[in-house]
Formats: sequence, structure tokens, C-alpha cells
Amino acid sequence: MAPDAAQRRRRAERRGHLAEWIAALYLLLHGYRILAIRYRTKLGEIDLIVRKGDLVAFVEVKQRADPAAAVDAVSFTAQKRIRAAGDLWLSRRRDAACLSLRYDIVTVSRAFRPRHLKDAF
Repeated sequence: MAPDAAQRRRRAERRGHLAEWIAALYLLLHGYRILAIRYRTKLGEIDLIVRKGDLVAFVEVKQRADPAAAVDAVSFTAQKRIRAAGDLWLSRRRDAACLSLRYDIVTVSRAFRPRHLKDAF
């Protein structure tokens, strides 16, 4: 019996959450501090917000079999949503003027280790 749409959705959501944790661990091991995981605003959600020194990166995590397909999955609409949510997060920070911003993608696949694409959009 084939899984129904709700079951497929739950499985995809679990895989996505696992990919976010893998990406967070990868970034931690590379010197980043995790500020938020799944930061939600009325404008959208940011998978990870990380910091290294005065640099803050808003990270979109994509889990796909092919890393190129993962990058392609971050549409222009998703980029606008992440930027808007990032602007909202930044507006709530007292030290916003001192921070450098970047928008990154971390791809996670079964065959490859996480791949961090800095300043992806």
C-alpha cells in the first residue's frame, strides 16, 4: 500500500529537520555559533541563523540527492522570503549596525557530506 500524501509530507518534514541538524552541526564544527534554528516570523522562516565574529549568515538548508538540485530548489521567491525574515530579525538587534550579513545555502545529501555555499544569493 502506497503512503498517502500526509505520510509523505511527514516523512519529508522529518528528513528536512534532520538535514537542518546535520547542517547546524557542520557549521558548529567550522566555527559558527548557532543563534537560531527554524526562526519563524510572519514573513517566513529561516532554517538557521549563525554567527562567526561580526558576520551573521542566514542559512537555507536543502536536502536532495544531488547538491545542484538542492541549490536550484531555493527559488527567487524563497530568497525574497528569507531576506525579508532576515531583515525582521536584524531590526530586533541592538548591534545591527556592527554586523555583516550573508545569505548561505547548505546542501545535505546521502552520498555527500554537507556542502556550504557562502553568499549564495
